[in-house]
Amino acid sequence: MYELLENSYKKYNQPNFIPDDPICIPHSFSKKEDIEIMGFWAAVLAWGQRKTIINKCKELVSLMDNAPHDFIINHTESDLKPFLNFKHRTFNDVDTLYFLSFFQKHYQKYNSLEDAFLIGYSEKDENVGNSLIAFHNYFFEDEDAPQRTRKHIATPARKSACKRINMFLRWMVRKDNQGVDFGIWNTIQPSQLICPLDVHVERVSRKLKLLTRKQSDWNAAVELTENLKKIDQNDPVKYDFALFGLGLEKFASS
Repeated sequence: MYELLENSYKKYNQPNFIPDDPICIPHSFSKKEDIEIMGFWAAVLAWGQRKTIINKCKELVSLMDNAPHDFIINHTESDLKPFLNFKHRTFNDVDTLYFLSFFQKHYQKYNSLEDAFLIGYSEKDENVGNSLIAFHNYFFEDEDAPQRTRKHIATPARKSACKRINMFLRWMVRKDNQGVDFGIWNTIQPSQLICPLDVHVERVSRKLKLLTRKQSDWNAAVELTENLKKIDQNDPVKYDFALFGLGLEKFASS
């Protein structure tokens, strides 16, 4: 299994993976805050066809005058009108406006989105579970936060596998020289990340007996990650590339 995972990891953790994946959105920026903002948004919107996800994220970037952080810090109320027409699946204008509000309040106080994930963080934590719970609470601490938007920010407190936020954390935290993941955050460690449990990853993981839990929930994501740590304890989530790639290759149905 090691050779299978290692070879697939090396095959897919390459710059040619970027253009057809939502990660291409943050890769179109060089400013750290822009990478964080659009990385987070691309990850949250990452359901459905990848081409549609990418196009919707490009629409958002255009609405923010191709400078997300600058727009978020300096926009006026009249600048928000075009966002009333933004929609992707169940993510609508109410959610969009709240995201903009959250980002503005956060970046008025902090220089990095990483700070939002450090509220519940401890270097002693086995994984980022506590960080994700605290981040969810922080994201919705505004008493006017719309109830409907909560479904778009997963939390282990609701037993969610949190696949989109775990994917975003992989992008920000993992460090290597391949040029796909950014590795621009330094406090959360790669060994604390949890593998994003999407349908491709889940299917292949079950076939390889890396995952036995029947529910696709937080505990399943932890089980998978713990088994991947037996292969690489310092960087288990690098095998997200391998499992996802094998899934694309229809490995699980062969």
